[in-house]
Amino acid sequence: MERVALELIEGRGAHADPLACIEDVPAELATRKPPGFEHSILEIVAHLNCWMRYDLKRMRGSPDPYPEHAAESWLSPEGVLVGRWPEEVERFGELLQELAEVCRSDVRTWLTEAPAMCVGHQRNASSIGAMIFQSITHNSYHLGQIVDLRRAMGAWPPGKGGDTW
Repeated sequence: MERVALELIEGRGAHADPLACIEDVPAELATRKPPGFEHSILEIVAHLNCWMRYDLKRMRGSPDPYPEHAAESWLSPEGVLVGRWPEEVERFGELLQELAEVCRSDVRTWLTEAPAMCVGHQRNASSIGAMIFQSITHNSYHLGQIVDLRRAMGAWPPGKGGDTW
C-alpha cells in the first residue's frame, strides 16, 4: 500500500505529478477564472492545502475543529491575490512531502484510527491509511479541474510534461 500511495502522491504511472501540474503556472494565470469555471487554480490549490493541512493534523492526533460549512475551506474573494500564489505553491509541495512521510510509516501507523471530528468520520473508515487515500483522491479530483483550467487557458501541458490525450 505504501508504494502505491507514494506513486500517486509523486505522480508516477498513470497519475499526473501534482506539483508539476501547478509549479510553472504564472500567478496571473493562477488567479484567472475562464467563463464556465467556478474556481481559479489559486483557489483550488489553497483548498487542497487547507484539507491536506487539516488531515495531516488529524493523522497526528491534534486535529482542528471540523469546519461547519464547506465554504470555510475555500478562499474568500479578498484572498485571491496574485502575490499569494507562490506561497500556496510552496505550501502544496511541503504538504505533499509531509503526506509522503506519513506513507513511509510502519504498518501500525496505517492501521491507527484517527480522531473522529464529525459524524461522517464516525460512519466511515478513519484509519491513517484510509485518510492517506482520501487525501490522494481529493487531490486527484481537484488536480483534474486544474488540468481543465490550464487547457481552457492554453497552458497545458506543464513544462515537465503531462498527458495531452
